[in-house]
Formats: sequence, C-alpha cells, structure tokens
Amino acid sequence: MESEGNKEPVEVEEEPVLYQYPLSGKWTEEQSNHRAIGVMINNHPAARPQSGLLEADVVYEVLAEGGITRFLAIYQSEMPETFGPVRSARDYYIELAKGFDALYIAHGYSPQAKAMLDRGYIDSINGIQYDGTLFTRANFRVAPHNSYISYENIVKGAENLGYSLEGAPESYSFLDEEDEVTGIDVQTITIDYSVDSFFVRYEYDSALEKYHRYSAGQLTTDYDTGEEVMVDNIFVVEMEHTIIDDEGRRAIDLTSGGKALLLQKGTLQQIEWKNIDGRIVPVSSGSEVSLVPGKTWINVVPDIEQMVDYVESE
Repeated sequence: MESEGNKEPVEVEEEPVLYQYPLSGKWTEEQSNHRAIGVMINNHPAARPQSGLLEADVVYEVLAEGGITRFLAIYQSEMPETFGPVRSARDYYIELAKGFDALYIAHGYSPQAKAMLDRGYIDSINGIQYDGTLFTRANFRVAPHNSYISYENIVKGAENLGYSLEGAPESYSFLDEEDEVTGIDVQTITIDYSVDSFFVRYEYDSALEKYHRYSAGQLTTDYDTGEEVMVDNIFVVEMEHTIIDDEGRRAIDLTSGGKALLLQKGTLQQIEWKNIDGRIVPVSSGSEVSLVPGKTWINVVPDIEQMVDYVESE
C-alpha cells in the first residue's frame, strides 16, 4: 500500500488572467493596447452593403446634409482587411472620434472639418491627399461611393505620418454575465431620418440575444463576407441640430447632454446621455449605465419623440 508521503503531487491548472477590450467588453487573454481607429463610412444606398462594419466596436449614425446619414465606425478590438466606402469629414464626426483619441480616416471634408484637420486637431489620414495611393477606387461602384482603404494601408500611412497606433481608449462600463437589465419590454424600434432610404429598424432576436438591423427594409450585412452585422446595445441620443449654410450642413450640440434611449436584451430604458471627456455615454441618476459586452450602435437624432417609434410588448 502506497504511503501518503509517496503520492504524486496534484497539478492545479491556473486560470488565465483575462482582460476586457475597452470598447466591446469582450474578454481576451492578452491586454490590448491598440489605438482606436475611427473611419467615416458611406451610408448612401449606392454604398451598401459596406465593408468593415462587422468588426466595428462602436458605430455612430449621424445626419449629414439632405436627410442622409453617415457612419463613424470606431475600431479597437478587431480590424477588418478593408474599410469602406470611405466618405468625407464633418466637424461633429471629428469631435466624436476625438472622444476615443482615434486615428481619424475620411475622404474629403467640409470647410469646418478642413480647418480642424489642417491645424492638427486630430491625427488623420484623408483620401484627398492619398487618393490612388493609400486609398483605392473600387471598380464595382461609382464615385463618390467607391473609395476604400485597407488596414495595411492605415498602418503604412500612420508610420509615414509619425502617428502612433498604441494607446487604448478609456473603457466603457460593462455588465457582468449575471447582471440583469431592467426596463420595459420592447422588441422593435424604428428611427425615421425623414428620407425613406435611411429608415432604420432594429429587431430583437431572443434566441441570439442580439438585434438585427435594417436600412430601408434591407438587412445590414458585410459586403466581403455576406455576414450579418448584429448589435448588442442600441443607444439613441437626442441632440440639437442647426442648419448652418446653404448646403444644408449642420452644427450638432455634442456637449449639453439630454434625452436618450438604451436598448439591451429586448429591454428599453429611458435615460440620458452625457459628454464625459469627449465621449458620449449613457447615464441614469447621474451614473454611467453599463453596456452589454459586444457591439454598440449609437443613433443621433434631433428629436426622439418625432423620429423614434417603439411599442411596449404585452
């Protein structure tokens, strides 16, 4: 009979140390120090489906001129091979990207945006200067809906311009797996940007615990893979919009805070938004509201009551 002293020692496997990506809240075994990259993505019907929205941690949908919307897609936890079609800058998109200390990628600019970029307000790479070099024109679409840039060329451009791609952004607050979401049961929400081609609908899928997203009735998918772009947090924020010139360009109040809606796991909360160090965050009773780990889409609207519709489930 084997004595107690001769027993083989039992090896105990150590649990790996896990880190959360700061913008998605997903867990990773290696701490990510990658700088955020903000890319202006064209949302004209002639630009759909887009390339690279699938990998974005955060996507802002905001009005440009004439009732159309554009996307500012923020990347940190993962990068697609190709981004696009890339569209032009506006001052408020630049401010939103600045809130993540992102390297800002656009093709073109308004006069207000050009002034900001010219004075180095944000590190940026623009297709006006690099069309045909860092940016390429796709042959399956027509200008201005055919400008693309690869991640490889973003890295190359950053190196050439002396921009660091290190320095992760501040983290959002995220829910733990066991945390419950409180609010009212809402399965579908629509956002009417006044032009039919930019009518947005989100539908909750209880089996997947994610939201399907539609533009003008068409499912949002990735051009390169055909994979559906699904959403974990829908954050609708009301901001004052003012038309500032004959072209219909807008000034948008990103600083004052105001009404907001947050949808997570089929539940809607009526809350507020606040600008904290340049970042638009959900707040309730003065405290930041935690996000579900995953993808977050932020829809900026001039008037929640007039533009947003939802029905509480019975």
